[in-house]
Amino acid sequence: MNELLVNYLKGLSKFNLNRLFNDKSSTLTIYRLLDDLNKQIISSLLFSSKLLDQSTLELLYKDADLVPLIELNIIDNSNGSITLNEQFKHSLKQILIGREIESLSNSITTTIEQLDTFATQQWELILHYMVGSYNSTPSKGVLFLLEKSNLIYTANKQHRISSKGFQFLLEDVQVQLWQLLLEYLSLSEIRQMDLVEVLSFLFVLGTLELGKDYSIESLTNTQQAMLSDLRDYGLVWQRKTSSKRFYPTRLATTLTSSAPPLLPTTESSSFTTSSDNKRFIILETNYRLYAYTSNPLQISILNLFVTLKARYPNLVIGVITRDSIRSALSNGITAEQIIGYLTSHAHTQMHRNNPLLPVTVSDQIRLWELEKNRLKADDGVLYAEFRSQPDYEILLNYAKSYDCVLWSNDIKRMFFVTLEGHQIVREFVRRRIPGNNNSSTSSQTPVSL
Repeated sequence: MNELLVNYLKGLSKFNLNRLFNDKSSTLTIYRLLDDLNKQIISSLLFSSKLLDQSTLELLYKDADLVPLIELNIIDNSNGSITLNEQFKHSLKQILIGREIESLSNSITTTIEQLDTFATQQWELILHYMVGSYNSTPSKGVLFLLEKSNLIYTANKQHRISSKGFQFLLEDVQVQLWQLLLEYLSLSEIRQMDLVEVLSFLFVLGTLELGKDYSIESLTNTQQAMLSDLRDYGLVWQRKTSSKRFYPTRLATTLTSSAPPLLPTTESSSFTTSSDNKRFIILETNYRLYAYTSNPLQISILNLFVTLKARYPNLVIGVITRDSIRSALSNGITAEQIIGYLTSHAHTQMHRNNPLLPVTVSDQIRLWELEKNRLKADDGVLYAEFRSQPDYEILLNYAKSYDCVLWSNDIKRMFFVTLEGHQIVREFVRRRIPGNNNSSTSSQTPVSL
C-alpha cells in the first residue's frame, strides 16, 4: 500500500505538495509513509539551526538516499545545502510539540461493532458484484469507478470481472482500497473536484478516531460532496444523507496504518486476520478440488474456474475441467492467476508436497490456455486465382510494402490482406495490372492464422 501511495504523491506538482504540507494531517501521513532512515534525517533537520551539506549527511548516515525526499518536495539541496520544506517543517513541528489534530466532536452515539458491520457489508457488496454473486447492486458511482479501473467490463449488457479484477481479488483489502481511491483521485479533476482537498480529506480520515462522530461543517464543499462516495465504499457512515455528522469506519481510520482495515463480523465473513483460514483448498491429481470454507465470496471466486459438484456447511467439492478453465480464460483470467490463487490458498496439509500443486493439474491449466490462444481471427480479404506468377508477385510485393499482408501461399498463389490494405491493393489493381479485375479475384472472409 505504501508504495502505491508514495508513487502517486511523487507524481504531484510541487504546488500541490506544498498545499498538502499546509495541512497537518497530510503532513503527518506523508511522514509516516517514509522509511526509518528518512525519518531520522528529517528529525535531525527539524530543530537544527545549522545548515547541513551533502558530505556531512553522508558521514552521519552512510546509506542515506535523499531521492525520495527530493521527489516528495520535502527537502531541497539545490543550493549546496540540505534544507527542509518550510510548509512541511512548520506543520510537523506543530504536530510534534503537541498541537494534535483536534476532533470535531467527542460524542459517541454508535458502537464500533455497528461501524465494522457496515464497512464489511459495503466492501463485500463490491467484491461479490465483481464475481457475479450478489443480491443487490452497488451504486452507479461504484460501478463507474470499477469500470474506469478496468476491474470489470460490459459484455452482453452484463458486467463481468476482468483479468485485472481477478488479480485485484488476490490483494489485501488495504491494497484494494487504495487502488480504487487512487483511481478516484485521477477522476477528481474531471468531476471538478480539488485534487488537494480530496487527498487531504483521505489523509484526515486516517487520523480520526474509530467510534467517534465528526461534524461536516468544517469540511469544504468538495469534501462534503465526497461523503456520499465514501459511504458507498464503506469508509464513512451517516444516519441519513442529510446528516450533519459522519462516523469514520475502520476502513478509513486504518488508511495509512498497518492495522487490519476490516475485521470478521460473522463466521462466514470474507475477512479474517488468521492466515490459516486462508488456506482451505486441497487439490488432487485427478483434478478434484476440496475447499474447506463456508465463505460466500471464496466460493464465488472458485466458481469462476471450477465446476462445483457439491456443497456442505463447511466444505465445497468441485472439479477443474477444460470447460471451466476456458470459461475463466474467456473473462480474461490467465492460467498463472488461477495457479497463483490455488497456491496462495492451498491447505496446510498440501504444503508438505513438493511441488505444492500437482504438476499434472498446473501443466494442464497452462495447456488449456495455450489451446485457446493458438488461434487468432482477423477480418480481411483473400486474393486468389491469379492468371500468372508475375501478376501474383507484383501484387503481393505491393501489398507487403504497405505491411498489410497477414498470410500468403506462393504455391497456391494466394495471400490475405487486412481490410484497410484491401482498399489500397484494389486501387493498385485497377490502375496498374492489365485486365483489371480479371487478373485476380478476391473474397472478403475472416481467416484464422
